[in-house]
Amino acid sequence: MLTEQSLAEFTEALAGHSAVPGGGGAAALTGALGVALGAMAGNFTLANEKYADVAEDMEALLARAETLRLRLLELVEADAKAFAPLSRAYAMAKDDPDRAEVLEEATLGACDAPMEMLSRCCEAAGLLEELEQKGSRMLLSDVGCAALLCRAAMECAALNVYVNTRTLRDRDTAQEMEEEVDTMLIAFLPRLDAVAASVARTLRGRE
Repeated sequence: MLTEQSLAEFTEALAGHSAVPGGGGAAALTGALGVALGAMAGNFTLANEKYADVAEDMEALLARAETLRLRLLELVEADAKAFAPLSRAYAMAKDDPDRAEVLEEATLGACDAPMEMLSRCCEAAGLLEELEQKGSRMLLSDVGCAALLCRAAMECAALNVYVNTRTLRDRDTAQEMEEEVDTMLIAFLPRLDAVAASVARTLRGRE
């Protein structure tokens, strides 16, 4: 499994000639890193008696973050798994009467993981907003970094949807999926940017 590799092995595979892991797997991993970094800030907050008044909130936040982290790691594998049928479909003879239908189904399947990556990072945005407000000031930079990682994950996941929807024969479905992606980006990228910007202002002494 990709997620059982060391960081060195994963990045070596990513840099290699294999199609997996690719951009989708990298996006999911980036999102998982962002969530994990946010969780670190939450754990330090929970351990600090100074923040006892938000301990219950931090416990709930950490439980949600762990669910997100694990699911994003699963999506690394899901994205890689979805590539196999897509690759086989493209390899079918162009005069095969089943090729178009098989390719359409495989292309739709390849959209599933990056679409879910986007929605999971949307969930993460709410957690990071809460951490930026309630979390330990000592870990504030990590919250900002987490927001930027989740932002990058969303943008990369979006590209991995678009690269597939552009070839769908069902243009209505393609448009619906693209509009759903656009809606998530429009709604949540500014929220992640706002977390990172607020952190930067605080760290530079402008708040």
